[in-house]
Amino acid sequence: MSIAYRHLFPTDASHAMTRDDASSYRTATSGASSTRRPGNTRRWIATLLGTGAFCLVATTGQAAPTFVNGLVIDGASIDASGTSAVNDGRLGFFSDLYYDPRRREWWALSDRGPGGGTIDYETRIHRFILDVNPTTGAISNFQVLKTLIFRKGGSALNGLAPEVGGPLGYAFDPEGVVVSPRSGNLFVSDEYGPSLYEISDHGRLVHRYEIPTRLLPRNAASGAVNYANDTGNTAGKRTNRGFEGLAISPDGRYVYAMLQSALLDEGAGDGVYCRIVQFDTKRREAVAQYAYRMEAASQGRGISALVALNEHEFLVLERNNRGVGVDANLQSPNKKVFRIDLGDATDVSGIDLDAPGVAFTPVTKEATPWLDLAATATLADPSLAAFGGVSPEKWEGLTIGPRLADGSYLLLAGTDNDYSVTQNETGVQLDVYFKAGGGSVSRIKCAIGTFDHCVTVNADGTTGVPTPPGFDFSGYRLIPGVLHAYKASPADLERYDRPGPRHRHEPDDRH
Repeated sequence: MSIAYRHLFPTDASHAMTRDDASSYRTATSGASSTRRPGNTRRWIATLLGTGAFCLVATTGQAAPTFVNGLVIDGASIDASGTSAVNDGRLGFFSDLYYDPRRREWWALSDRGPGGGTIDYETRIHRFILDVNPTTGAISNFQVLKTLIFRKGGSALNGLAPEVGGPLGYAFDPEGVVVSPRSGNLFVSDEYGPSLYEISDHGRLVHRYEIPTRLLPRNAASGAVNYANDTGNTAGKRTNRGFEGLAISPDGRYVYAMLQSALLDEGAGDGVYCRIVQFDTKRREAVAQYAYRMEAASQGRGISALVALNEHEFLVLERNNRGVGVDANLQSPNKKVFRIDLGDATDVSGIDLDAPGVAFTPVTKEATPWLDLAATATLADPSLAAFGGVSPEKWEGLTIGPRLADGSYLLLAGTDNDYSVTQNETGVQLDVYFKAGGGSVSRIKCAIGTFDHCVTVNADGTTGVPTPPGFDFSGYRLIPGVLHAYKASPADLERYDRPGPRHRHEPDDRH
């Protein structure tokens, strides 16, 4: 039997970590600073890296969540905005996911729209429902309930990219979302700036955070900022590599925004360090930065999601740009989740991470991935047969959902399908269709909303040849959105602290 996530669970508070319990895992800085530093009580082995920095690797054993099932959602699905056009109402899947345990609400974030920043698009977020089996954690019946347009005053925050050399304005490419357990407001991160916005649960802009100068895309010599692309920029974030991951501390005091990859002046496409910026939501300012080391910098690798486990430990989703996508190489998809700890990390706010002889301590990162989203056994599950054993390219959403009957938790991961739309060299939009079979995937791209003027897409993502007369289009479909459900035990989520103020007698989301 499955029940909707909002329905009653059997009451059992014995598995809940309370604030009193969690306090034993925290430390604070001295009175010399009002910025709380993450604590760390685990033992680690330090390994010297080539840059002179130390990477800390856990000496303890590691549990792993269990895959339950997948949910493949039609790429032609529409949102709840009231329109159904490709460039307005087609559902933009899972740039991020967030489960709010206080209100027992699911949120799904769409990015800048199907034009890749080339069209006018009112950016938006969706509240959805999902049936969850309280025993197994199996998911079913995804449905969008409400779509909110992000607005400032009477104008929407728009997915249209800023002009070269022009102001950022309210150009918006949302990539990460969390809900404040204090106010119920949303925090949303953006790639264009990078930016961090506080937005009401009605979609209205509340506050725009000031971003540290080091992160702004600019020419280091002249100071000129260019948000549109990397032309002329020698420092700051790379184009389309802004704030991708977003997490919030259990008490809501701090929000952590994570760059997708290295800064232009810290290795750019060859850099392996991503910055995590800690924002104080009370003081409304950035208060610290930490360095996360990726496995590598090849194949477009970057981070896509950040999830807080407690005040100092997080999950990071790190992936390459391989798999089933609108123009991605199908070979060797790599989609892994790592557990990290900020407790012993250096505040690198004033440090150039690739300067000669630089010394700093990055965040601790467990050597063994906590979860592999593209594990062969997972991709072979019958619930994911539509993908023919190949992983989707863009795993971008990750959140810890409701607590299940045995005290474990549902972990939900989701993909961004880019609206199943790409553009050709002249900017003309094309729908991308795929078909799985025989252990492989084939793709074509055609005029929007049709099977007209189609061309093939090669396995490496490059454009192929026009489809021949009599081409068989049967079985081709828009690239779907995908959800993976995992069951995470208390051991898997060791020291997990649910967001929001609560007391020992309160049974989390079981009312």
